Amino acid sequence: MNPASSESVAAALSAADSISIISHVRPDPDTLGSALGLGLALAGLGKRVHCSFSGPETLPGPLQQLPGVHLLVEAGRLPAADVVVSVDAATAGRLGELEPLFRSATKSICIDHHVSNLGFADLDLIDAEADCTASVVLRVLDELGAPLTADIATCLYAGLVTDTGSFKWARPTSFSVAARLLEAGVDGGHWSRVLLDSHPYSWLQMVSKVLARSVLDTDAAQGRGLVYGVVDAEMMTEINWDESESVIDVVRTAREAEVAAVFKEVAPGKWAVSLRSKTDVDVMPVARAFGGGGHKRAAGYSDSGTARDVVDRLVAELRTTG
Repeated sequence: MNPASSESVAAALSAADSISIISHVRPDPDTLGSALGLGLALAGLGKRVHCSFSGPETLPGPLQQLPGVHLLVEAGRLPAADVVVSVDAATAGRLGELEPLFRSATKSICIDHHVSNLGFADLDLIDAEADCTASVVLRVLDELGAPLTADIATCLYAGLVTDTGSFKWARPTSFSVAARLLEAGVDGGHWSRVLLDSHPYSWLQMVSKVLARSVLDTDAAQGRGLVYGVVDAEMMTEINWDESESVIDVVRTAREAEVAAVFKEVAPGKWAVSLRSKTDVDVMPVARAFGGGGHKRAAGYSDSGTARDVVDRLVAELRTTG
């Protein structure tokens, strides 16, 4: 790791004429909001800025409404730049097909908040105490002296409100950040509805199937309990990929289980697994055991095999590390 401060990152960005900002694959509001918020600020300072992410998935509908989407270009058309910035990616692999471009950059910067991030850039600005990458980006903008416009604040608010679960597990500093963003002109009620409380009817039908087949294992996680649901490939074809991401927030409400998991079959036999815990169980080492990462109470990883295979492997791992 090459630890960096917000001051050194701001200095590198100030010295550059052109900057490319890369979000992680399957972009969520924190990675995209961080990219667009930073991009809008840098463009306002006269920099040539492009943002991108690796496909093949398209940008979720709610995120297409964020200010700054005009800065996005297709991954294959991302031009060369003086500085390349990764936002909210815990590993270089999370950049997908854009990883080689990042690795070959003249100057690379990683801005992130995942505790599992070991650093992979020339400058690694990683704050595991931050609730979202957007709040780390805000500190960089302050060092740049960039005006906090309503559009920039809206992008950063998208990351903040979603990564804190609408502030359900926010640290005190996040409320201060939220106040700044709201005072800058963010319509908090509107964006909370768009990002957190709006789903197509097909999502309700899918969730009902997942919950009907969910399993509660009270012996798992050393007796702390595990509840899990499976979103198989057939269910995934009925919804947009991003709609499956919020299923974990429903499953985790089972009071009998400390740990929750949702297995999403993103391709036949290929699974994305989301993990959550409520209090003191650390799910990050569990995710890391399978090549993933994240935070103490929110982590994820990829696996392959049948649904039974991936479930059994998680249960077995929770016996030793849960």
